[in-house]
Amino acid sequence: MDTSSLRFRTRAIHVGNEKEPRTGAVVPPVHVASTYIQPGAGTWGEYDYTRSGNPTRSGLEATLASLESGTRALAFSSGMAAIHAVTMLLRSGDHLLAGTDIYGGTYRLLHKILDRTGVEVSLVPATDLAKVEAAFRPETKLLWIESPGNPLMSITDIGACAELAHRHGAWLGVDNTFASPVLTRPLELGADIVMHSLTKYLGGHSDLLGGALVVRQQELYDQLYFVQNATGAVLSPWDAFLTSRGLKTLELRVREQSRSALRIAEFLAEQSWVERVLYPGLPGHPGHELAARQMQGGFGGMMSFELRGGFEAAQCFVESTRLFQLAVSLGAVESLIEQPAAMSHASYDPADREAHGIRDGLVRISVGLEAWEDLRDDLLQAAQAAGLAG
Repeated sequence: MDTSSLRFRTRAIHVGNEKEPRTGAVVPPVHVASTYIQPGAGTWGEYDYTRSGNPTRSGLEATLASLESGTRALAFSSGMAAIHAVTMLLRSGDHLLAGTDIYGGTYRLLHKILDRTGVEVSLVPATDLAKVEAAFRPETKLLWIESPGNPLMSITDIGACAELAHRHGAWLGVDNTFASPVLTRPLELGADIVMHSLTKYLGGHSDLLGGALVVRQQELYDQLYFVQNATGAVLSPWDAFLTSRGLKTLELRVREQSRSALRIAEFLAEQSWVERVLYPGLPGHPGHELAARQMQGGFGGMMSFELRGGFEAAQCFVESTRLFQLAVSLGAVESLIEQPAAMSHASYDPADREAHGIRDGLVRISVGLEAWEDLRDDLLQAAQAAGLAG
């Protein structure tokens, strides 16, 4: 069946989920075999060893490539394993340029693991294209960005960054975890590599661990596949199955979460106990107009806001919610809350954290599928419990 003309949610259900021919099972089986019988010595079939390829994983990869408008995809054991594979394309003496508004685990990988290999790393505010341009060097091989950024919800012009990277002979890699392909498809904007933590929106139910890379060019896929096969950080068949199941409801979930998040952001913006709200759906957000062009049909379910009162107030607040569960991660059906300075971005050097605007009173929430009115009331009672609201 030609699926190229099908709409997003239809492809999420059908691409990579071909019916099992022997039994007619509507849901493809989970292939747990670790090795596969070959037609002859030195004659290889489609699958030989599950590190190198697995039918369940292959089905998921086909779906991911379709949803991100890519040619090929690779599924990894975690999002960090996927990012690590990208960094292994670089060699000693190369330079990696990354945005300042990035996940704490990425920061840790770049500054405490990659630096051991002789690759130099520089951080630059990716929203300032002049600073991005000035930060390129002859040895720069990769520009890595997130949009929306984590945790400050900054919006970066992906198309402009792609043009800059390519002009300087570098790849552009985009962590698209916050937006998901429902809202933003970076490959369509010129990016070379898209990364997802499958654990988040794509899985959607807080019950799996995984990551993925999607690319436009076969040559780049071949290089990344070699790295993955050589190092072995592949997604398990069961996690591949769970991700495929999650993708079937991805668009419905993300659009509803986006609607609820906008309402909650508007509520928070009116509260005296909130210093600032960082959500690209608000007209006052500095990246709102760009987000409206770059994100299609919503602004996502993630937001951050800064409380008056600093670290202790934020700590008490996040410990006082009842529906928002105090946990790292995001993108699932249940709403989550965390304090970046103490949790998701604690790996940052404190001076870097302050310099990049990740303040002690910052709170990050992932809006789930609960009734938004109940989530609003939960935030209000937490503010009262923390002594911030009367």
